[in-house]
Amino acid sequence: MLLYDEEKLKKDINANCGRPYQQCSISVMDTIADPDITFDEQGICNYYYEYLEAEKKEVFKGVQGEIKLAETVQQIKDAGKGQKYDCITGVSGGVDSTYLALTAKKLGLRPLIVHFDNGWNSELAVKNIENIVSRLEFDLYTLVVEWEEFKDIQLAFIKASVVDIETITDHAIIGTLYKLAAENNIKYILSGSNIVTEQVLPSHWIWNKSDDVNIKDIHKKFGSVNLKTYPFFSSKEKVYYQKIKKTETISLLNYLPYNKKEVKKIITEELGWRDYGGKHYESVFTRFYQGYILPIKFGIDKRKAHLSTLIFSGQITKEVALQELQEPIYDPILLIDDMDFVLKKFNLTPETFKALILLPRKEHNEYAYRKGIFWEEYPFLKPIQKIRNMLRG
Repeated sequence: MLLYDEEKLKKDINANCGRPYQQCSISVMDTIADPDITFDEQGICNYYYEYLEAEKKEVFKGVQGEIKLAETVQQIKDAGKGQKYDCITGVSGGVDSTYLALTAKKLGLRPLIVHFDNGWNSELAVKNIENIVSRLEFDLYTLVVEWEEFKDIQLAFIKASVVDIETITDHAIIGTLYKLAAENNIKYILSGSNIVTEQVLPSHWIWNKSDDVNIKDIHKKFGSVNLKTYPFFSSKEKVYYQKIKKTETISLLNYLPYNKKEVKKIITEELGWRDYGGKHYESVFTRFYQGYILPIKFGIDKRKAHLSTLIFSGQITKEVALQELQEPIYDPILLIDDMDFVLKKFNLTPETFKALILLPRKEHNEYAYRKGIFWEEYPFLKPIQKIRNMLRG
């Protein structure tokens, strides 16, 4: 089994890109697997300043937050009068989506809960979702993509040697939320994304989740199964839902105090929620992807981004983050079990999988991808945007 060696990666940084290893003076972001990171004269990385800017624009605190939250909730309720649901939200069983569902209930909102079962749910995730739905008395819609299709797309991304394999899951969830919102005349999608725990994420580690062109091209080149149930979501559809149907996504957690440690305690006490031991580890594949594929193949330890965001938001200190990074990315016993489970589910031999892991990284844009601004792609819709801009002042 291949092992993650951070000390070797630190040495390789200088050899591969001509820059010495450097870590941010106030966070744990560093030059490993991140060619875009920059530092000022005090050694503070660009992500700190990007965090401050995002917090200033999108996070509402104190009385301002209370007012913003009250206004937004009233807006959602007014739009949903006479309807069975006044909003829609995705639930994975993780911290953010669970707390968002609980918050929606306490605020008197009536969301339709959506879950994407991609075949990788852990037993804890299933139980957490059951508790959310039963205790909060919400309706649940479960999107199920035929397993052979989803497996084929995931394997295609692994064979393509691109970094963001999770694009496939995120793309399906986003498209399904918009389409279900339209079908149920729902104007608002509640998102569990938030600045104070999720802001930091280098662009070198991810790809555009809405890029259906990229997914289709990679699958065309490396897949073999005809896709009938996977919910592709084009940029044309996205603009239709946003501009014509006026569907709006709201990050409600940015309008109220959000401390990760306190939130875990609340959802544990009120919903019987159980911790997975890692961010987004409610999925077995996500756990394997973040804990093994990313660090081994790409040199990426996503804990650095998650911990750095918590440092910037004042929820932990750098010392605490450094201590956490001293812990193994993956529990050795769990890794053996997960490796065996994942390879069997993918019908891969250890030798075949190792060969795929050793393939050099390829960028998503080495395949076909969505280019340009939507209004340039679909000029017939430009007049609509022009009218909307005029009305806005």
